[in-house]
Amino acid sequence: MNFISLLKKIFLLKKEKTTADDLMKKFLIVGLGNIGDNYQNTRHNIGFTILDELAKNKELNFENEKLGAVSKFRFKGRTFVLLKPSTYMNLSGKSIKYWLTKENIPLENLLIICDDLNLPFGSIRVKAKGSDGGHNGLKDVNAILQTQKYARFRFGVGAEFSKGKQCNFVLGDWSSDELKLLPERLTKATELIISFGLAGLNNTMNAFNGK
Repeated sequence: MNFISLLKKIFLLKKEKTTADDLMKKFLIVGLGNIGDNYQNTRHNIGFTILDELAKNKELNFENEKLGAVSKFRFKGRTFVLLKPSTYMNLSGKSIKYWLTKENIPLENLLIICDDLNLPFGSIRVKAKGSDGGHNGLKDVNAILQTQKYARFRFGVGAEFSKGKQCNFVLGDWSSDELKLLPERLTKATELIISFGLAGLNNTMNAFNGK
């Protein structure tokens, strides 16, 4: 092997290593929700709301792209891709799979944010895997990705509804009391997202679960 060929081989090896390192530093953060003004401030759209809060803090705008609204930013060597699927809640999997593939992001760097009726309002629960728990958005994600092994961030919306009124409750607006407490909870949620990228899933679970 001549000197020029050796240099080319070294360069290619370095390039491949850099690419692999870069992939592990890129994260897809998905907020589940429904598009349209009618859903904007509803409990079911907390995923969208949290990403909107983070984008506002970072002075970012979302751009309407294929299968979702997307915004990106870099922070401390990490790249965060924020996605609000435009496929409606119950068909979220198609958008998530597309953006994982397009951005070449490994499954372990995916975090999905959704509402949870089984948690009190404002409660935070981060898990590394699990069933859909009756959440139709997660049910579709599980089916499309063919796995339950991805990180999910469940935000408690409570269950203050009478029998048969679950749908009206999750698709309803926040109460006045909830709106007073929501800003602090949104701040905590955005901190969690940054922690997921910088500190990793296990450290994030230890730091935020139950807070």
